[in-house]
Amino acid sequence: MPLSKSPAPPSNSHLTHYKTLGLLLTLYLAQGLPAGFITQALPAILREYKVSLVAIGWSGLILVPWGLKFLWATVVDGYYSQKIGRAKSWILPMQGLSIVILIAVAFFEPHNLAQTSSVMTLYGMLFTLSLIGATHDVATDGLATRLLKAAIAPKEPLTHDMPAPDSVNQTTNHHHRQSQGNAVQVIGYRLGLIVGGGVLLMLLEQWGWRNSFLAMAALVAMNTVPIVFFKENAPTSVEPSKKQVQAAKSGSFKALKNYLSHHYQYFWSSREMLAWLGVLLTYKIADGISSGMVKPMMVDVGLNLQQIGFWATILGSAASVAGAGIATILMKRLTRFTSLLYFNLAQALTTGLYGLVAYGFYHQFLTDFLWLYAVNALEHFCASLALIAMLTTIMHYSRPANAGSDFTVQVCLLTVLGGSAHFASGYMAHFLGYQWHFLVSMLIGFVCLLPIIYWHKLQNNEK
Repeated sequence: MPLSKSPAPPSNSHLTHYKTLGLLLTLYLAQGLPAGFITQALPAILREYKVSLVAIGWSGLILVPWGLKFLWATVVDGYYSQKIGRAKSWILPMQGLSIVILIAVAFFEPHNLAQTSSVMTLYGMLFTLSLIGATHDVATDGLATRLLKAAIAPKEPLTHDMPAPDSVNQTTNHHHRQSQGNAVQVIGYRLGLIVGGGVLLMLLEQWGWRNSFLAMAALVAMNTVPIVFFKENAPTSVEPSKKQVQAAKSGSFKALKNYLSHHYQYFWSSREMLAWLGVLLTYKIADGISSGMVKPMMVDVGLNLQQIGFWATILGSAASVAGAGIATILMKRLTRFTSLLYFNLAQALTTGLYGLVAYGFYHQFLTDFLWLYAVNALEHFCASLALIAMLTTIMHYSRPANAGSDFTVQVCLLTVLGGSAHFASGYMAHFLGYQWHFLVSMLIGFVCLLPIIYWHKLQNNEK
């Protein structure tokens, strides 16, 4: 006589999943606060103090650690205190150091930015802050990947005669829950950009430089509280292999070389993976060329810092948050390839709109700043769509046992050519003018769709 199934106990998996999302939200928010100042507020502030476009372009050096963090990602993945936790061992000290650097920046005198030595001093402090943030990101991305994959991994059936009833649904939800996690990543980071970039610009004239940065340091401290009380136990952490730990702890060049070779071999193990590397390398080129010159253009057409802070940075970042939410909904119905292709196409088109707006202002048939605000919001919205599609695919190609380093290597590849393009952006805008600068960025964005199409073709051929 077959045994009747007893009702399953209530599951708290959804509650656990939402707690995970809440934790990740605070971590990426804390990361986005200083990043918001570097990427959103700094170009406008520098231009307000009459720093040249070329010097503003060279501020891209501050972001170099984000392109090189793969060099120490293996150490972050493999060297940690088991008592504290694999991710917490790095996240806690990095957030503490961020607070210290922000306090140091608070006592910097911005009126000296007319002097090259003062610009270099500020760049030095912000480079250190960027280095801390990049290391924080390695640990946080690894934690996010492990938590999200652990929460949604299909369970094995109890016996061969009793298939797991929810295995199909779990597999179906796998893609959706990862996109939810990536959406929270973007939302948290964008909220940090809103406060660290837009709100900061608005408050500088009200509170002054020192009080504004002290307030930012306090916000980072507040967002450190959840990770302090988070317990990183076995179910939410995948231990690294002995080979990885030995390579990270030995400190020898040979051990590190062997591990890096082992790690990178995964990324060139097939034609599909090589094609994916091509997508990663070209994805950010157009954005790297265009993004650094948006705020200087706004200053040059007549916007003040408060207007840029609210209408451009805050509403633009709010549009990014909306884009992350819409991307999560759309990606329940779209394949990764479709999302990558069409979302990146939309971002390229909206980048070109900056050139049309700049043309309108310089030829005086556009006089209302609302056109610029609308294009800025639309570009942020489309960029967020594209980023969610990209991060979801990056997470797909990240192995659980190497989650932090796999994710980090791929994100670093995104910034390699994009960061190099940022250096060139100041020269391009200086010699071509803003309108041609953004139109060229759009054309480059179109060309960068070709690697996505080629990657998809190889995917189909190798199945």
